[in-house]
Amino acid sequence: MTAQALMPRKPVPALNVPLTTGGRFVLGANPGERFDLIVFYRGLHCPICAKYLMELERLTPEFNKRGVQVIAISSDDQERGVAMADKVNATALQFGYGLSMASARQWGLYISESRGKTSIGIEEPALFSEPGVFLVRPDGTLYYGAVQTMPFARPQFADLLGAIDFVIANDYPARGEYPNTL
Repeated sequence: MTAQALMPRKPVPALNVPLTTGGRFVLGANPGERFDLIVFYRGLHCPICAKYLMELERLTPEFNKRGVQVIAISSDDQERGVAMADKVNATALQFGYGLSMASARQWGLYISESRGKTSIGIEEPALFSEPGVFLVRPDGTLYYGAVQTMPFARPQFADLLGAIDFVIANDYPARGEYPNTL
């Protein structure tokens, strides 16, 4: 199974994961007014993810004001998903868990193998996805996507808020839509 880049203005893969607060997140079932912001993170073992998600928790109300529904998702099991939500003191940010490696690949995410315990003493899962950030329109098409092979230098949420303001004000289209047939 190989990862493929998703194409802007084209449908994204299905996404259906349990939420740490109960229920499920099913992409498209109840979309944000303008976008769903889907943030795939590595898991509880990643201290950089925790810091990143704390910032997302802080800014989630700002995204919501702009008609953007926000969720953070990992391949962690329920116990670890809940522990991460607790670690970032999540009140506004939804947390999904149980992302399958097959689904991660469909989203174009990179997969890593465990190297044991991390710097904070938490065991990495046998396999886990690397980070990805996506804005999906209510019609289920990709607007923006960024995937990474490492936890470092991720898109900054304050920058993304500014970009969303620009997009809304200027009805800016998704870019990168040219088919890869060169």
